[in-house]
Amino acid sequence: MRKVPIALLIFILIALTNATSMATESDPVIIGISADMSGPSAMAGRSIYRGALLAVSELNEKGGLLGRPLVLSVKDHRANPARGSTDMERFKEKPGLLAVIGGVHTPVAMEQLPIVHKEKIPFLIPWAAGTHLVENGYNPNYVFRVSVRDDHAASFLINRLLQAGYQKPGLLLERTLWGQSNETALYKALNSRQVEPAGIQWFHWGATDLTSHIRQLIKKDADILILVSQMEEGRIATRSMAALPTEKRLPMISHWGISCGDFFQNETAGETDNLFFLQTFSFLAPALPERAAHLYHLYSNTFPENHRPEAIPAPAGMAHTYDLVHMLALAATRANTLERSIVRDHLENMNEYKGVMRDYKPPFTPERHDALNPEDFRIACFTSGGFITPCSIPAAP
Repeated sequence: MRKVPIALLIFILIALTNATSMATESDPVIIGISADMSGPSAMAGRSIYRGALLAVSELNEKGGLLGRPLVLSVKDHRANPARGSTDMERFKEKPGLLAVIGGVHTPVAMEQLPIVHKEKIPFLIPWAAGTHLVENGYNPNYVFRVSVRDDHAASFLINRLLQAGYQKPGLLLERTLWGQSNETALYKALNSRQVEPAGIQWFHWGATDLTSHIRQLIKKDADILILVSQMEEGRIATRSMAALPTEKRLPMISHWGISCGDFFQNETAGETDNLFFLQTFSFLAPALPERAAHLYHLYSNTFPENHRPEAIPAPAGMAHTYDLVHMLALAATRANTLERSIVRDHLENMNEYKGVMRDYKPPFTPERHDALNPEDFRIACFTSGGFITPCSIPAAP
């Protein structure tokens, strides 16, 4: 694939952002991206953008979509729900808009749903796990997700810690809509397995010390902690645990939020030794090696600064987005129209798509707009160099 100069891409994005004329048959088809591009989760936002760029570049080399070139229009919501809502207000005015890719933060995506459905914009989610983003009560539902879903994540995490011999998890959750979604999912999973948790501790974004929270769970005989956190607070949790006496420290198994930023930045040796977390995709052990190799080839040719598979940041977001964009294009091609409501219907009724993540058979149905399930999840950890690698939870002592 030919490399696209970054300067040219930026010029195109700026031109599209300022465009106000009505779209014609020769105008580009626009896919919007509303993600955290400069805040704490910018690594995930850039991963989403890169996955979309690779898919769009491939499609354009084959003639675009229904004879029209595809371009990306990127907006930075900075993890702020109000900015996310403003992004959608601006996208709805863009001639040629086909869909919007949204990502990382459940509270931001929730704020965008009313505009998504009022304007009938297919909303593709490659990174946000709140169960209620998809189970949202809208009919027809315009949200399609290739990502983790909280109730699936809860079932997976509980199963893995039980298999490793742990019996009394303590819950350490961020006090947000995402944290509340996980509280519901985790208690449902625990109750179905007749497991009694040690308790629950909540913390706010911006917390600088979680030692007292962890000590409270240890006092209640927790033998492992389940962490639901963004990257910055997750780092605080690991540092707080590492500061305890060795005999008091517990392993932590985390949702995937900690992997959306540069978690390992400034970490000292040993702080992440007992940290394990959910992931969906790895270039080091892909479910479909040939397809993963194709994506790696595209990536390394376009972004040569990350030439080693293990050095690619937040690879799951890229793989999810790559599959979603190709599914969107396939739905539009089969519909033979760029009418958004009709493309939505074809996304919902696509029989099969062979993606990087899996063979989707089908990706979505009228009753199911989540394309992944716990079979697609895995446990990962950080290497001593800060890279994400597949691993397993050690057996309970």
